[in-house]
Amino acid sequence: MTAAVPAPRALVRALWPEREPVVALWVWQCLVATVLMCCLTALVLGAAAVFHTVRDRVFAPAPPAVTAAYDLSVAPLWAVALTVLLACGAAWTTAMLTRELVEARRRRGQTRAHLRERAPELPAGLPAARGPMLVLEDEYPDAWWMPGHPAQLVVTTGALHRLTDHQLDAVLTHERGHARAHHDWLLHLSSALATGFPRVPLFSHFCDQTHRLVELAADDAASRRCGHLTTALALIELNQHRGVLSCASSRRLLGERVDRLLEPPPRLLRRQRALTTTVAALVPLLPLLITFAPGLTALG
Repeated sequence: MTAAVPAPRALVRALWPEREPVVALWVWQCLVATVLMCCLTALVLGAAAVFHTVRDRVFAPAPPAVTAAYDLSVAPLWAVALTVLLACGAAWTTAMLTRELVEARRRRGQTRAHLRERAPELPAGLPAARGPMLVLEDEYPDAWWMPGHPAQLVVTTGALHRLTDHQLDAVLTHERGHARAHHDWLLHLSSALATGFPRVPLFSHFCDQTHRLVELAADDAASRRCGHLTTALALIELNQHRGVLSCASSRRLLGERVDRLLEPPPRLLRRQRALTTTVAALVPLLPLLITFAPGLTALG
C-alpha cells in the first residue's frame, strides 16, 4: 500500500525529479515493479493455498518444515476470493500490455505506409531510403523518432529551413536520446497500466510522469551536447506555431521545458544520485523478503 498510494503522491510533489529525470524514471519503475511483485507473490501463495497441485509444485524442493511454516493446508474463503481477484488482475494486465503493443505496431505500420506515400520517388536503380534518417518535403516544421525495424529519424524540410545547424544537431540528439533509452517501451508500459487500471493512483501518476520525464531526459541529453540555449531555441523554433509559451494544459509542458533549459536547475550530487538509485533498486526486493521470511525462519 505504501508503494501504491503515498509514495507516488510524495514523488509527484517532490522537486528533485525535475533536476534528475533519469533517476526519477528509475524510481517510478521500481515503485511499479514493487507493486507488481507484491501482487505476483500474493497470487502464488494464494494459488498454493487454494490448489493442492500448485502447492505441491511450489513447495516441491522445500523441506516439510518450510511448508508447515506457511500453513497453507486450509484456505479461508477470503483467500480464495483474493486469489481469484489477483488472477483476474494478472490476466487483465497481460491483456492490456498485449493490446498496447499490438496497437503500437499497427500505428507504426500505418505511419510507415503513409511515409512511403509521401516520400519522393527515386530514379530507377537507386535503393529505397532505408537509412537512419528520412527527410520529408513539408513546410510544417517537425522531427520525430520512429521506432521499429529499422528505426528512423524523420525530419521535414520545414524544420531544416527553420533550424540552424547547431539547433538541428540538438533536435537530432534529443530524438536519439529517446531511442537509446528505449523510451517508447516505457511509454507503452505506463499507458497500458493506466488504461487497464485508471483508478489506481500509482499507475495514473506513472503514466503522466513518464510522458513528462522522458522529454526532460531527452532535453538533458541534447543540452549536454549542444548547450542549453541552443536546445531551447530549437524547441521554440519547432513549436512556436503551436503556442509553445501558451498556458493551455496540452502545451504547458513545452513552456516548462523551455524555462528549464533557459534556467537549468542544479543537478543532485553524484553520491545522492547513487544512493537514490540503489535504494530504489532494493525496494522491489522487499516483497520477496517478506514472502520468503517464514521459510527462512523455519530453516534457521
